[in-house]
Amino acid sequence: MTVTAETDLVPGTAAALVPGRVVLDEHVPARAPWSAVVAVGDVLTIVDLAGNQAVDCLLYSATDTAVRYSAPETIRRQGRISLTTGSVLRADTGQPLMTVVADEVGVHDTLGGACSKESNTLRYGQHTRAQHGCMENFLLQGSRHGLSAQDLASNINWFMNVPVDPDGALGIVDGLSAPGKRVAVRAEVDTLVLVSNCPQVNNPCNAFDPTPVRMVVTRPGGGA
Repeated sequence: MTVTAETDLVPGTAAALVPGRVVLDEHVPARAPWSAVVAVGDVLTIVDLAGNQAVDCLLYSATDTAVRYSAPETIRRQGRISLTTGSVLRADTGQPLMTVVADEVGVHDTLGGACSKESNTLRYGQHTRAQHGCMENFLLQGSRHGLSAQDLASNINWFMNVPVDPDGALGIVDGLSAPGKRVAVRAEVDTLVLVSNCPQVNNPCNAFDPTPVRMVVTRPGGGA
């Protein structure tokens, strides 16, 4: 299948933001993890199918997972805390891993981190301890690529809205996304993308109702 323009979201269509040949098109169920290696030059489009779904994300060089996404370096280099078109997602060495090449939302979070059993219990009470979080998803999916807890880092939260108050306090509020909104990132190196389709139900990051998302990888120019 070749995408020639932005397409609708009918199942089976490409839904990609960048023209090219579709090399991967998968749905990620609500609350589930996902991963794939996106080859250099390919573009990953993440589709917020139902709207207001946070998608936690970690990035690694596929050839050396010690080279991984760094929120501090990304923020420092771009001079702002949120991500949108033009943001370069960098490792702590400054090396670009991926670049946001198209964005229908305009604000994606770099500060909110990933939920976990421990953070849920601390924030929302002992009754949430049985709920798995993004950290558990990252550990499960990362183990398939030889990653462990020591390999995890601060993550990106696609579609998540975390405003910063004048006093520095962070808020987690309703997202700015809507059904079908998309963000597209181009791989600057072969990149392992690790995702937790956030299972959080205790704050508004998922409108208290986690929903599926769609991951579409395209190869610009339609080459093999």
